[in-house]
Amino acid sequence: MLEIKGLKKAFGSLEVLKGVDLKVNQGDVVAILGPSGSGKTTMLRCVNFLEHADGGSLIFDGKEYSFHNISKKDIAAIRQKTAFVFQNYNLFLNKTALHNVTEGLIIGRKMPKTRAEEKARAALEKVGMLDRADYYPHQLSGGQQQRVAIARALATDPEIIYFDEPTSALDPELTGEVLGVMRQLAKEGMTMLVVTHEMGFARNVSNKVVFMENGVVVEEGPSKEFFANPREERTRTFLQNIEQHYE
Repeated sequence: MLEIKGLKKAFGSLEVLKGVDLKVNQGDVVAILGPSGSGKTTMLRCVNFLEHADGGSLIFDGKEYSFHNISKKDIAAIRQKTAFVFQNYNLFLNKTALHNVTEGLIIGRKMPKTRAEEKARAALEKVGMLDRADYYPHQLSGGQQQRVAIARALATDPEIIYFDEPTSALDPELTGEVLGVMRQLAKEGMTMLVVTHEMGFARNVSNKVVFMENGVVVEEGPSKEFFANPREERTRTFLQNIEQHYE
């Protein structure tokens, strides 16, 4: 469904991605792990063309695109089939939860208002936020705002959703409600690429884990295998450090 080949990105003299390869099949939930500065978020932003990559190609729905030379038309076509959930929600502060979800449908996709509201209400109900449809972001907790952001992503009927550390801005008790929504989406077969620090999610919800460091993929594999028998010494050290941190 999605394949990244040789993705490269530098900021000035700093090489952030040094040739990343990754395959995502339909229905996969892929957890991207790694220390800060490993290139995880940059990779996700390049794949959704929020950052302009320097090299490599993307195969999506059977078509291959050059990261460096892709046209605006092709970017728009790919974004019609994908959605992005940001770390800090990125909601319009002057719009209600309902209008945050309908805005992209009406403006970006030229959907009639009544149809957009139907889809928005269905998406808000799915994430347990329909009763807060008329609330503004300042009236919602961080977890509720992130659930609205997920509803906004779902309302576009994406083939894949990219999540950039969706719980890192949340208090621990609010993290659970967001992960609960993501767990349900995984059960329903939504394809997801998730940059995360949540080891429980990576271990128990994702079916594939990718470990990155210094702009390269160090190791990847099925989740159970990755945690039970990491092959690389660097992966073992990373997992041990994480476990010690949470003890």
